[in-house]
Amino acid sequence: MEAPARFDQIRLYARQSVILVAIVACAVLTVPSSTDTVDWKTTGGDDGNSRYSTLDQINRGNVGSLRVAWTYHTGDSLTPYSQIQSTPIVVDGVLYTTTPGLAVIALRADSGRQIWRFDPFTNRERETHANRGVVYWAFGADRRIFFSAGRRLYALNATNGQPIPTFGDSGWVDLAAGLSRDIGDAYIVATSPGVVFEDLLVQGTRVGEEAGSAPGDIRAYDVRTGEIRWTFHTIPHPGELGYDTWPPDAWKTAGGANSWPGMSVDIPRGIVYVPTGSATPDFYGGDRIGQNLFANTLLALDARTGRRIWHFQTVHHDLWDRDLPAAPNLLTVTRDGKRIDAVAQISKSGYVFLFDRTTGTPLFRIDERPVPASDLVGERAWPTQPIPRAPNPFVSQWMFESDVTNLSPSTHAAALQRFNALRRESLFAPPSVEGTLLLPGFDGGGEWGGAAVDPETDMIYVNGSNVPWILAMRRTGKTISHATQPRTGDAVYAAMCSSCHGMEREGKDRNPPLTFIHRLSDRQILQIINQGRGFMPSFRDMREDEKQAVIAYLLGRPAPAPTVRDLMAASPPLATRTQKPAELYEFAGYERWKDSSGYPAIKPPWGYLGTIQLNDGLYRWRIRLGEHEALKAKGIPPTGTEQYGGPIVTKGGLVFIGATMDEKFRAFDKTTGKLLWETKLPAAGYATPCTYSVNGKQYVVIAAGGGKLGTKSGDAYVAFALP
Repeated sequence: MEAPARFDQIRLYARQSVILVAIVACAVLTVPSSTDTVDWKTTGGDDGNSRYSTLDQINRGNVGSLRVAWTYHTGDSLTPYSQIQSTPIVVDGVLYTTTPGLAVIALRADSGRQIWRFDPFTNRERETHANRGVVYWAFGADRRIFFSAGRRLYALNATNGQPIPTFGDSGWVDLAAGLSRDIGDAYIVATSPGVVFEDLLVQGTRVGEEAGSAPGDIRAYDVRTGEIRWTFHTIPHPGELGYDTWPPDAWKTAGGANSWPGMSVDIPRGIVYVPTGSATPDFYGGDRIGQNLFANTLLALDARTGRRIWHFQTVHHDLWDRDLPAAPNLLTVTRDGKRIDAVAQISKSGYVFLFDRTTGTPLFRIDERPVPASDLVGERAWPTQPIPRAPNPFVSQWMFESDVTNLSPSTHAAALQRFNALRRESLFAPPSVEGTLLLPGFDGGGEWGGAAVDPETDMIYVNGSNVPWILAMRRTGKTISHATQPRTGDAVYAAMCSSCHGMEREGKDRNPPLTFIHRLSDRQILQIINQGRGFMPSFRDMREDEKQAVIAYLLGRPAPAPTVRDLMAASPPLATRTQKPAELYEFAGYERWKDSSGYPAIKPPWGYLGTIQLNDGLYRWRIRLGEHEALKAKGIPPTGTEQYGGPIVTKGGLVFIGATMDEKFRAFDKTTGKLLWETKLPAAGYATPCTYSVNGKQYVVIAAGGGKLGTKSGDAYVAFALP
């Protein structure tokens, strides 16, 4: 549902916008700035993650003439569902980025010619996970690229791509080393690059979503040696602020509260801004009763020491996977005639939180409002949640009966029946056995593509998905099966795997199909079962013979006969076998709510792009982003699509964005939102682009990796420039 107030605001500024466009466009068209060589040194464009460029060679007047300048194919799209989420960085005419197979590449930024390539799995078993880019650091002739693959954080020589032997263990450090506790084989990677301050690399991690996952410690590494110089405990230890917001000694077992989406740095002030995610397990907090600082929190830390300067928690005792999904944006706004350095943080729920960068004071009032209680046994949802008064959310947060899809009578009837069975009284309606309507869904709202800010106008540009998901729990005894005979592989799959991956292994929502699993070895599959991966929890407690049975089933071969050891392990003492299990809950699986045709079960629009003036919190424009060709052919107006990836903004008066399911890359007038140019990519651009210039020529580059939302995968980086 679109807020009427937004469109009143848009109409209010429409006439002024037309006049402003004419003035600005004239200036931009006639006097473009010098563009000799302008870098894009971080994935966010600068240390403050503005995603803004001063380049204006490509502008409103000539963007329609953009052509492909070069295309680079990585050649390692390992599965039909691989992705590229990386935003390249460009330094001194060299572009550095990653591939679907997690190799790092260095290309000539003006031609796409490869300079070097580093494969982190040359001498070890290959792993796959998302990667959103690399970090550059230099001091004199010492130039380094930092990136992560699996548990390893690497330092490479930026000139030749070779690991730097004096960093850690011959060029890498183990992300699991130096945490608050030994995590064994629990899942830990880094999907987003860290940030550099002086001689420190401040790095976050991605961990599992289930109970027993790794803690989300924030750590600063010495860029030369790889030694940990400081650690901030996001799950506080005894004597630390926030310890009393958890059960006693929670730090010994609790997980999550990690920073996976990236960070921003105020270099002059020496402050690093760190967004964190939810505590684990994500959806049932019976073992983590309390507010749970510093999960779901924007932290301002002293970049030299890790000391907390201020913090703001955006969700208390999160039960909805409402991680802060993107690195914050640093900008300057006007309040009462004074310029104030600020930090803006987008959220999955569609809110934009704005704070004084130094003190953490909210620049728009935030109210603590009552929210519904949980009806799950042992759960205590936090009684209030913080709601900013402005800006209005950039996606819908509420769904009425009149919003249920009506693409056809049959889809409407089925969706309406499901709608009426769901718990849906609030944005913060807690998880339930009957199912809770979650809007925006688990992936937002806002996501890791992030927002862009324009220092010329104090505007923030943000896109978001307007798609409902279902959050359902199920009761479970949470005990291991102790039958003397193991279940067959197909029975294990039906009981443990099918709710997420589908009965035919076709995949559902966030969960990939398993039709390509034959490409993995037994050891690799067992590692995923034991450690989990991404949104899949660990199943390390499953019987070993049942693990082997389901592996055999997935690979299409007979199951091995159980050993005597398996049978003995399956027969614990009688007291254990007769013990009545406690009533606990587990997550029923990620479910995008779709109609029978595969479209979201809510009326369009399903995706937006808009801009907010952060001086007053009002929208200047807001448009539907993306379209479905099949619906367009039926005469249905553009619906917008679900999105991954974000925008950039330039002095040339343009907003560039991919992100949509229709595989388009677009340029909009940043003042009015008018579409000025679009092109079809080889695969969907589920990444945020970058722009730079080499020898006086401006380029715009985006990864075309696809692979999400049922769209085909690709392996290309595509650069555009004027003829």
